[in-house]
Amino acid sequence: MINNKMTGDKKTIYLDHAATTYLRPEVVKAMEPFWENKYGNPSSLYFKGREAKAAIEDARSKVANIFGCCETEIIFEGSGTESDNHALIGTALANKARGNHIITSSIEHHAVLHACEFLETQGFEVTYLPVDKEGILKLDELKKAIRDETILVSIMFANNEIGTIQPIKKIGQTIKQLNNDSNNQIIYHTDACQAAGYYDMNVDELGVDLMTINGSKIYGPKGTGVLYVKKGVNINSLIHGGGQESGKRAGTENVAGIVGLATALELAQKEKGKESQRLAELRDKLIDGLLKIPKVVLNGHPAKRLPNNVNVTVMDIEGEAMLLHLDEYGICASTGSACTSGDLEPSHVILALGHPYEMAHGSIRFSLGHVNTQNDVDYVLKVFPPIIEKLRAMSPVKLND
Repeated sequence: MINNKMTGDKKTIYLDHAATTYLRPEVVKAMEPFWENKYGNPSSLYFKGREAKAAIEDARSKVANIFGCCETEIIFEGSGTESDNHALIGTALANKARGNHIITSSIEHHAVLHACEFLETQGFEVTYLPVDKEGILKLDELKKAIRDETILVSIMFANNEIGTIQPIKKIGQTIKQLNNDSNNQIIYHTDACQAAGYYDMNVDELGVDLMTINGSKIYGPKGTGVLYVKKGVNINSLIHGGGQESGKRAGTENVAGIVGLATALELAQKEKGKESQRLAELRDKLIDGLLKIPKVVLNGHPAKRLPNNVNVTVMDIEGEAMLLHLDEYGICASTGSACTSGDLEPSHVILALGHPYEMAHGSIRFSLGHVNTQNDVDYVLKVFPPIIEKLRAMSPVKLND
């Protein structure tokens, strides 16, 4: 197990698990044979190829068992971003003859939002649904947005920035009822990358037709992902050149990565109850402590949120300044989404909650994980208030509470 520890002369407290996670030792052990000994191409007929192919199919079986679906409904992808793109672009293009309207939310990951923006250049219309001040999608708004031309709805399970959990099952029930009432065939996708380590992933229970997860959020390898595609859903391939993944994704498979992802998912699902409870206790302690600092506001729903997510806005201060000062104490956190944390633009998620531009620039996210303890939370609550006091004394910006 990776531990928070001294690195050189600096104490390290890793609180950015929503950005990426380290590999669990069990995952490394499962992957090791495929780096050096079991190196065959899964498409080859000789025994080296057959053993690699068998490993992929074993991993597929494990994922399908957790999803409660058929093995043929699992596509291994190169990342969560690729899976999201495949879900949206592949499905939209394959179903364009039925309609050209897509619905998503204003707080989706950029993997979904940018895919939607691309589709708008291809003749599709996209409705970006608003959320309330806590980041929850309103079902009435979804119902109003449905048209005869609607072919796809994509709503994330849990938000990567503010941790808010969407009513995924209710959305699925709503779409199913609308399909039954109007004889429609609206396809329902969810990005479940942040949720896969903490919630049941049974696709029938969730009511989804497409679902995305990735390895790097569940202590598995980076560069790995899964797309569940319900039998009967028409979807185009995005990558051409071979017949891998039942013709849905060309390219020699990342055998070690696929094995690692399946191992990580099994472990996460097995331990999700106990680990979610442990992390929620740490999360709530950290939130309570941070909210005692003047002019600190919690972002996202206070209860319907990921057990490891803490996102606050510290008014009068830039998020990047807080991160740099926290880094001096060895604390790893983030502002906004990890994929765009180097961008000077404010978080689109915080803006979607109705907060002003200045508050969006002052958001910071702490995301807890396996290595974190009560001592880590105590350490953050010890060093963070003096950082805030120092930065506020230097800041020319003064917002109202």
